[in-house]
Amino acid sequence: MSEDRLITSLTNDTVKAVRALHMRKERDATGLFLAEGLKFIGEALEQGRAPRTLLVGMEARPHPLLERARAETLKVGGEIVVVTHPILEKISRRENPQTVLGVFEQAYTPLSALRPETAPCWVALEQVRDPGNLGTIIRTADAAGCGGVILIGDCVDPFSVEAVRATMGSVFAVAITRCTPDAFLAWRGAWPGSVVGTRLDATVGYREAAYARPSLILMGNEQAGLTDALAAACDVNVKIPMRGRADSLNLAIATGVMVYAVTD
Repeated sequence: MSEDRLITSLTNDTVKAVRALHMRKERDATGLFLAEGLKFIGEALEQGRAPRTLLVGMEARPHPLLERARAETLKVGGEIVVVTHPILEKISRRENPQTVLGVFEQAYTPLSALRPETAPCWVALEQVRDPGNLGTIIRTADAAGCGGVILIGDCVDPFSVEAVRATMGSVFAVAITRCTPDAFLAWRGAWPGSVVGTRLDATVGYREAAYARPSLILMGNEQAGLTDALAAACDVNVKIPMRGRADSLNLAIATGVMVYAVTD
């Protein structure tokens, strides 16, 4: 297409700018993030999100979705760039990179804009640290029909390359909110259903509790769990029993167990 720009230099300014999105300070400064693969691009388009920059590898095969991505990118005033395989490797930091990459604007939903009654379950995470866990939780929330994921306090960036990869495209479908603990506690006061925490020292099993919809599931930090302040704000704290030698579940797995427990 005549609108495409060809880049072959690894030191090109556009290549440098896109590659810099691996760094949080650059994502924070620009409000942009990187998504890799035509599947991700397709998920974005389905949610009305077009790339600001669409990078297409020279070896990319023609595909109707790719043509749609080109058209939608141009419609919003974005840029289409054709790049070499070495550039794709450099940007992705992978030896076998995807042949289509997109640069998108980040989107956060304000806490005040959330509507609890629109979904049976919501997830809130306190100080989650692992991007793979966060991305998997966002994907799980999408799969289970949750309303959104609320990030409380100092959490890992949901728009990091690692977190976005783990969402498998759900980063475009799930409302993501971030807030301070104080703001969350003030907002939680008007929650119309159950607020459920998970703690290893809880005495109620997760299958024994009564959950009123909409349910808000609170999950704590991977190492420390929920803080006392947030645990005290829950209507009930529950535990998932450990029947083997392991003393805890991975955070993303535990969140998945809880989400389906309250939505079944």
